Amino acid sequence: MVFAVLLLFCVAFSIQFYVFYLLGGFTDMMDGWAARKLDLRSAFGAKLDTIADHVFFIAVLIKILPALTLPPWMWVWIVIIAFMKLTNLASSLVLFRRIVSVHSVMNKVTGFFLFLLPLTLSGIDLKYSGAVVSALATIAAIQEGYYICTGKEIE
Repeated sequence: MVFAVLLLFCVAFSIQFYVFYLLGGFTDMMDGWAARKLDLRSAFGAKLDTIADHVFFIAVLIKILPALTLPPWMWVWIVIIAFMKLTNLASSLVLFRRIVSVHSVMNKVTGFFLFLLPLTLSGIDLKYSGAVVSALATIAAIQEGYYICTGKEIE
């Protein structure tokens, strides 16, 4: 979460931005690995990790979205994915009376490609990389909804 806050004080796509971005991603990977290796896993840690992921994601969006020119179809797709994710959240609240985090393989794959996206902007046209990430996010959101409705993979 520290690197997410630091990102807010950087110019998007500057060296400083990329340093904090990469450090944020690296520490996110390492904290989970360390918790498993040292057998320090806890329900609180898992929830805190999910919150930290969302804070980091929002901070990155705040910085990069104003610096990008997205085609209208991509904005529509992003809104549809956000609606699906919010529907999944509401479903979990109705079905389980709590917010449910689904740590499916598809969600992890989507997160990995989403993390790579800002790193590829100088070499891959956003309409292609954005379409790949959006397709993965759509599949992950559908799978997440399925898992919530059936009670599978619920944490």
